[in-house]
Amino acid sequence: MSNFEKRFGKYAINNLSLILILCYVVGYVIELINDNFIWYLTLNPYAILHGQIWRIFTWIIVPPSSLTPFTIIMLLFYYSIGTNLERTWGTYRYNVYMLSGMLFTVIGSFVWLTVQHFMTGGTGGGMEYVSTVASLYFSTYYINMSIFLAFAATFPDVQVLLMFLIPVKVKWLGILYGLVLVYDFLFAGSLVTRIAIASSLLNFVIFFFTSRSHIHMTPRQMKRRVEFRQDIRRNSKVTKHKCAVCGQTEDDDPNLEFRFCSKCNGNYEYCQQHLFSHTHVK
Repeated sequence: MSNFEKRFGKYAINNLSLILILCYVVGYVIELINDNFIWYLTLNPYAILHGQIWRIFTWIIVPPSSLTPFTIIMLLFYYSIGTNLERTWGTYRYNVYMLSGMLFTVIGSFVWLTVQHFMTGGTGGGMEYVSTVASLYFSTYYINMSIFLAFAATFPDVQVLLMFLIPVKVKWLGILYGLVLVYDFLFAGSLVTRIAIASSLLNFVIFFFTSRSHIHMTPRQMKRRVEFRQDIRRNSKVTKHKCAVCGQTEDDDPNLEFRFCSKCNGNYEYCQQHLFSHTHVK
C-alpha cells in the first residue's frame, strides 16, 4: 500500500464524499427534467456489452433513493462520516476504499450477467429486460453502507442520535446493519441481490480483515498523528551546505556556491563571499 501511495498518492481526489453527493444532485436534476432518461445511465452490463460504454461511469450519478427530506439528512450524514474517514485514513486510502467499492460493483454486475447467461442456457431470451431491472440493484446504495460500516469499525464508541432522540454507539448500529445484510444475503435476497451485496461490500471485508488490529483511533490519536507527520516534514529538510562565517545555506539563496577551505583544520565550508576573506582555523 505504501509503495503505491508514494507513486500515485498525488493523484488522490480530495473531498470524494462531497463529489459523490454532487453527482447525486446531478442525478436528481435529471430525474426532475426527464425521469426516463435515468435508465440510460444505470449500470446495465448487457447494454455496456452492446456499445453503451458510458454506463461504466454514469451509474455513479444515479441516486440510490428518491429525493425526500429523510434522504437529504442521510446524504449529509454520509458526507460527515466520509469526511471524517478521509481525515483519519488520509485522502489516498479513502480514495482506494471508495473507488475499489465502485470497481467491485462494476465487476459484480458482469459476474451476475455471466451467471444469468449460463442459468438460462445461453439462449439470451429476455436478457435485455432482465438486465435493465437488475441494473437498479447495482448502485451506490451498498457502497454508502460500506462507508457507514467502515466508520463504525474505525470509531466504534462515537455516539449518534437514533431517530434524533436515542443516543447509541455507532458500533451497535454497525453490528445491527451487518446482521441485516447477512440475513438478506442468505435468506431474503435473490441472486442479483446477493451479488450486489457481495461485490459492493467486498472493499469493507478486505479493509476489516487487513486492518482490524489497528483501525481504532480516537480524535486525540488523530491529532497526535497529524502533528507527528508535520514534525517529520519540518525536520526532514536536511541542509547540505552552510557557511561557517555567515551561516547562510542553499535554502537562503539557491544561487550561492560553497567550497571547503584546504588551509583550515577541519571540515569548514564557506560561501563564495567568505571563501577568501575568512580567518583560517588552525
